Parts: sequence; C-alpha cells; structure tokens
Amino acid sequence: MSGVIVGVESTAHTLSLGFVGEDGTLFSSETALFKPEQGGIHPREAADHHSIMAPELISRLLSREDFDQEDIVAVSFSQGPGLGPCLRIGASVARSLSSVWNAPLIGVNHCVAHIEVGRNQTGCEDPVLLYASGGNTQVIARAGDRYRVIGETLDIGIGNMLDKFARHNGIPFPGGPVIEKLSSQWIETSASISNSLVNLPYGVHGTDLAFSGLLTSAISHSKSLPLEQVCYSLQEHSFSSCIEVAERAMAHTGKTELLLGGGVACNERLREMSKVMCEERGGEAFWPEKQYCVDNGTMIAELGRKEFQSGRVTELQDSAIDPSMRTDSSIIAWT
Repeated sequence: MSGVIVGVESTAHTLSLGFVGEDGTLFSSETALFKPEQGGIHPREAADHHSIMAPELISRLLSREDFDQEDIVAVSFSQGPGLGPCLRIGASVARSLSSVWNAPLIGVNHCVAHIEVGRNQTGCEDPVLLYASGGNTQVIARAGDRYRVIGETLDIGIGNMLDKFARHNGIPFPGGPVIEKLSSQWIETSASISNSLVNLPYGVHGTDLAFSGLLTSAISHSKSLPLEQVCYSLQEHSFSSCIEVAERAMAHTGKTELLLGGGVACNERLREMSKVMCEERGGEAFWPEKQYCVDNGTMIAELGRKEFQSGRVTELQDSAIDPSMRTDSSIIAWT
C-alpha cells in the first residue's frame, strides 16, 4: 500500500479512529460509542469515555493486518463543530499521534467530512447533501470554493429530536433505530395507513426546518395513542420536511444528485423518500454504507486526505478546536 492518512473523530458520543489510502481507498474504523445509562449525552461524561477508550482504539488500530504505521503520511481530526470537551480529547489524541509518528496534523470540518466520504463511497460528483444527524440538520450544496448551507434547522437537529422523543417514552439511546422499527410494525399491522397518520406540526420555513414543535406534539399524542402509530407519524412528518427542503435546494441549484449523510441517513424510510423524490424529478439519490453515515474516523481521514493533497496542514498553534465551526467556513480547494 502507498501512504495512509489517519482520522480521529470525537465530536459527540463517538470516538473513532480510521484511515484511508492516498489513492482514496476507505478502510473501516475502530469505534467506541458512549451510551449514557439514563438521559441524554452529558459532554463531560462523553469526554471521559473518549479519554478512557482512546488507548484501546489506538491499540486495535495498530494491531490490524491492513494497517502499518510506517505508511502514515498525515493525521487528521475533527476540529469542529461539536461538543467542546469531546472535541478536545480527539484533538489531543491527534496531536499526540502526529508527534509520535512525525506526521503533519490536519484539522478538518466534521460536516464537510460527511460530504466527502459520501462522494468517495457512492461516486456522486456534485450533489446536494441532506445532512441529518443528532446535532445537525442541514441542506448543503457547493458553490465556488465553499459548501453553502441552503437550509438548516432553526432549533434542534432531527436526530436529537428523535432521541428526545424516544427517551420520553422509555426507549434507550440511540432511539432512532427503535423508532424506525416501531414505525415499520405499525405499517405492517395497521389496516389503513392512509387514515392513521397523526396530525403533527410540519416545520418547513422556506428552506429552513424546525423540529421542537413537532417533538412537543408527538410527545403529547404518545400519551393517548399507540406508540407505534406516533413513531410512524413522527417519521413521516420529519422526513417529508427534510425531503421537501432538499428538493427545493436541487431546484434552486440545478443539481441532479442528492446525497444523504449523518446518522439519520441510516433510516430506510428516509432513503426510500429520497429515492422517490429524485426519480420523480429525473435525478438520483445516493447514500454511503451505514458505517460511513454515522460519525466515523474514516470520513475524517478522507477529508484529511483531500486537504493534505491540496497542500493544507494545520500548525500546532492553529489546532485549537472550534465547537461552533460552520460548514461554509471551510475553503474547498479540490474538485
């Protein structure tokens, strides 16, 4: 193998180390997921988890047959956006590895990494990205040397909304996969799906989105209606709003490709809606393997590869984290 770029991801509940070849070959990540015993994610507790798990993940990476530390040419890490305490652990790990391996350090934008790993894995060229995760919900498209945010959530991310609804109903973190399962059960058992959709708020505001009102209403309905029915309705309303904004972005930009990214992009119903919408307008929907939809070190390595091959590295004095980093703050110097 030629040289490899290592990536360190630590923006929220996931600590992950992955790598890619200089030719763009993707390799699976070594990952540890923080799952709180109760409630949501506390940044300090998640950071403690990352600190404890980092040595084990490094050991697992070094022991892999497809990895040779002699091949390392750069180390990249999520510089932002994300939870500050978690980002600091990942940055510290990356700085240490960069020093030990005498390899350049590259801080990258977590949101842009979702785009680039999706482009690599699916082969799409110039897509609109529907980025749906716990902390972020954005519709993004490239214009010139930036990925521009065409629309985004005005309150909470769609994944956060789903997890809060799940937690209120006794479903452990992460709640999204269970909600998807309960929704499917309702479809399988309901005699009339068309008449069983609960009337919930539809939070589309131009090209922006809002989910807090939808969450409040769904929680209220779950007290009196079957949980499966409310899960089905919650998915239909929230996913439809995302697809509507994504379609508007495609119409506005003239782009014909839609790429899904983020943990919520693992949901089969969201994928189905994306495919139908794109086919109806003569476009095509793409999504990477589920291991590359969720937060992972490989996507950080892939963006690090693009940055490194474009001639950009991060000096130590410039490697501070930026929890509020914007998608459109990063200059895109590659095609």
